[in-house]
Amino acid sequence: MIKEYTQLDKIEGPLIILSGVENVSYDEIVEIRTKSGVKHGKVVQLYKDKAIVQVFEPTSGLSVKDVSVKFTGNPLTISLSKDILGRVFNGIGEPIDGGGNVFGGVKRDVNGRPMNPVAREYPRNFIQTGISAIDCLTTLIRGQKLPVFSGNGLPHNELAAQIVKQAKISDEENGEFAIVFAAMGLKHDDAQFFLKSFEESGVLQRVVMFLNLADDPVVERIITPRCALTAAEYLAFEENMHILVIMTDMTSYCEALREISSAKEEVPGRKGYPGYLYSDLASLYERAGMMKTSKGSITQIPILTMPNDDITNPIPDLTGYITEGQIVLSRDIYQRNVYPPINILPSLSRLAKDGIGEGYTREDHPGLANQIFAAYSKVQEVKALSQVIGEDELSDIDKKYLQFGKAFEYEFLNQSFDENRSMEETLDLGWKVLSILPESELDRIDSKLIEKYYRRG
Repeated sequence: MIKEYTQLDKIEGPLIILSGVENVSYDEIVEIRTKSGVKHGKVVQLYKDKAIVQVFEPTSGLSVKDVSVKFTGNPLTISLSKDILGRVFNGIGEPIDGGGNVFGGVKRDVNGRPMNPVAREYPRNFIQTGISAIDCLTTLIRGQKLPVFSGNGLPHNELAAQIVKQAKISDEENGEFAIVFAAMGLKHDDAQFFLKSFEESGVLQRVVMFLNLADDPVVERIITPRCALTAAEYLAFEENMHILVIMTDMTSYCEALREISSAKEEVPGRKGYPGYLYSDLASLYERAGMMKTSKGSITQIPILTMPNDDITNPIPDLTGYITEGQIVLSRDIYQRNVYPPINILPSLSRLAKDGIGEGYTREDHPGLANQIFAAYSKVQEVKALSQVIGEDELSDIDKKYLQFGKAFEYEFLNQSFDENRSMEETLDLGWKVLSILPESELDRIDSKLIEKYYRRG
């Protein structure tokens, strides 16, 4: 027999607190019946006979009396089948595209667990994004977690949309490739931008979207990435597909976590974020990877905006610890009208070394990428020197490095929103800008490869 509780102790923001509860478990879904309808929530804290429940809908107008609370005994589940491709859902997995409910599939608990390290397969093959700075220098490997560190006003939404439109794997497997897109705290015009971009480019049929908008309940923001990752796990490990999960904006997610932690009166950690922020983020990021028992894979690109462009903020700081590299967007490069404004020096892909080169991309790829990093680093030194002594006083070789730096930013990094470069085009373009430098400066590349690819004259 299911008990119903008819009085609350307290309402605190998105939380309700009630006492005298029995046989209640953590993460259990709760039905809250009021005169105006039914709201839903989940149990987030238990202490003796007290339960704290996060309400998914707004709690304004809710009374501690005239209410009926029922614990369902089940966690939050979503319905899944291969038919979710091309569909749009809200933050808690309910269809909002007018296409009706998902039938004929399975129900899955959204509170999935990180993959067992013993069951993981080491990631190897790359995913081509069509963006030179990523494909050549911070190559995305299948099964990897590669976040994008951005800032307010930088074009991370455009970059995310471009990756969704252009991402592909090898031609023989591309039919089994799909994208799960999770948006948290998204403004309405940004949501329309993504929907319009995907529809116009014809990729919507291989995209599953979970949208939590800025005016949606904060609590829903906590559920959105878990719904998206549950859908990705189903497609990857039960339908044997290769799934790319893009989650934006993780900063909105963390701020929602902070708001709820504050309402629960928990002891705050750095910058007011809860002390368990690291383990909470890890519970999301570690759901990416490849399994030995399945052909499918989950690759993650979490996108986060760094408050005040501060890379030492807890969100990018902890994300960097958990993930395998990062792509950093630069305000300075963006102000020079370069898109995408990727600063390659603090950017890296820790798994790239095992998924590029002969047999994967092209034999010259690892050496070319290393040489570009080294040369662009030298460009920064020369720029600093020129500000002290003046550009005219630089040596001839230093002037060559400045020439290389300009060509690299405006020819290699810079590309239009609709420009989709193949890996061959990207690598050839890398050689074109690198050939501005004398052969004697190319000390990171095998001499046979220089002989084959260097452009003389």
